Amino acid sequence: MELRHLQHFVAVAEDQHFTRAAERLMVSQSGLSASIRALERELQTPLFVRTTRRVTLTEAGRALLGEAERILAQVRSAHEAVAAVQGVLRGTLSLGTEQCIAGVHVAGLLAAFRRCHPDVEIRLRQAGSGVLAEEVAAGRLDLAFAYRTQADTDQLRSVSLTGEPMTVLCHPTHHLATGGAAVTPDDLGPEVFVDFHPDWGPRRTTDAAFTAAGVRRTVALEVNDVHSLLDLVDENLGIAVVPRHFRHKREALTALPVKGTGETVYETVALLPPQQATSPAARALMALLEQGTHEEP
Repeated sequence: MELRHLQHFVAVAEDQHFTRAAERLMVSQSGLSASIRALERELQTPLFVRTTRRVTLTEAGRALLGEAERILAQVRSAHEAVAAVQGVLRGTLSLGTEQCIAGVHVAGLLAAFRRCHPDVEIRLRQAGSGVLAEEVAAGRLDLAFAYRTQADTDQLRSVSLTGEPMTVLCHPTHHLATGGAAVTPDDLGPEVFVDFHPDWGPRRTTDAAFTAAGVRRTVALEVNDVHSLLDLVDENLGIAVVPRHFRHKREALTALPVKGTGETVYETVALLPPQQATSPAARALMALLEQGTHEEP
């Protein structure tokens, strides 16, 4: 099995199309097809279901994809490690992050990284914490800043950044705002909620707190960005339970502490592969973070 066979396989799996994958890899379509057939012969099983419009992975192909991505990530890390020993950090830093993550000023951190390592290409992807954890474990991302979604595994480790309580945001004329007191999940159960997609860290934290309290709630307005959530609350269309630092993003809204949720805390972490598989670029970024370059303005 050759590395180029795995590279070709991953490209076809990502594009779901031989022609597009061949163009991206800058190889002939016939050469790409021959490479995939050689891999299928070696593994003695089809890896793709081919149609006139696209290709999809077979069950064997899905099983191979994760392993192939990890192998290619480790090879890339090996090349970058040798370059780092030679005194120059090169290659690519692939970073994922949730929106408005606490404990790290992502833009400032990346700017500092570029000043220190101008030969490294930076790639940034924004997504929910569940997806980011999968991407790091699969080797598609070098690291990610996200909500802690699970305990450490042999494919994923976490470095804690910060923890904070959850806060209710509501319109100043909302009946909860007039009281101005801390509220419990029981107090909030009848309300209409604005919240994020279920993959987002704040949504997972809030869902866990209400489940632990035995309270059902209605998420009527579901969004995928912070400003849309704040706009909807600002129009008094619902309330939101969010990490405490969100209250500074819209000072006109009323913020109320939440009690009665036990030990529920919104914890943000840096997600990385195992130490031996962490790329030099990811280690360099974490070193800058530890120096305080991550602090928010």
